[in-house]
Amino acid sequence: MPQAHRHTPHGEDGHHQAHDDGGQAEILDLDAEVLAEHLAFITAWLPLKAEPHQIVDLGCGTGAGTFALLERFPEAHITAVDTSAGHLQLLREKACTRGAEGRVRTVQADLDAADWPDLGAPDLVWASASMHHMAHPDRALTSVHDLLAPGGLFAVVELDGLPRFLPADAPENRPGLEERCHRATDSFHAERVPHRGADWGPMLSAAGFAVEGERTITVNIAGNRSEAIGRYAHGSLQRIRGVAAPALSPEDLAALDELLDADSPHSILRRDDLAVRTERTVWAARRA
Repeated sequence: MPQAHRHTPHGEDGHHQAHDDGGQAEILDLDAEVLAEHLAFITAWLPLKAEPHQIVDLGCGTGAGTFALLERFPEAHITAVDTSAGHLQLLREKACTRGAEGRVRTVQADLDAADWPDLGAPDLVWASASMHHMAHPDRALTSVHDLLAPGGLFAVVELDGLPRFLPADAPENRPGLEERCHRATDSFHAERVPHRGADWGPMLSAAGFAVEGERTITVNIAGNRSEAIGRYAHGSLQRIRGVAAPALSPEDLAALDELLDADSPHSILRRDDLAVRTERTVWAARRA
């Protein structure tokens, strides 16, 4: 799994085996759309001493963090780094559409490599849902520390697992199905992304950073806030199915497939009781 660190907020359910960039890109775009308000809150919370001019977005995916940071810091230039050429191409297209192509540089790189490309000397490094994919996070943290300008800030944003969408008593014929699907993926995640859910504070300190802030943001967005939530739930559960299926009972698998069948009257796309429930924790660490 040479690219296990790829930026995948909700793609760590098996995308790095055989899924195409297109399907993953759609999930990343929906994630950005649905959670835009929370992302803006995090960028506003960062304990910066001055507005950053050079920013690096590590594991940028299709640009959720990149564009949130461009909006927050209108004078900044951003170097967006990812393993996926497809994601970087989409990010460049979005930058052109938004008239921001002059402020964004993309770099395709494997961040698990011992030697990183030249990423300049940024004032701010941003890593959202990407650090836990690193095969050697200690080495990556040291690389970020050496990369930052003195006094620069490193923001690590991580998810508390994958989001939940259904009420606990849903679906009616198999209550609690969603939790069972998540539990069925636990061993997969423990083996392939062992740093998911880690406390990054001590690791940041060990790499020479001064941790200046930590905050957990609870996300609970009602489905009626955005029609995108149904598509977000469908895409997320579709990806979980690929890993969970072998561990599910035949009854649970049948109920899950009914939720995922867009033509079914019981499709998750037709439900009016969805919500996005998750937590995000952000650590802000400064290079002395």
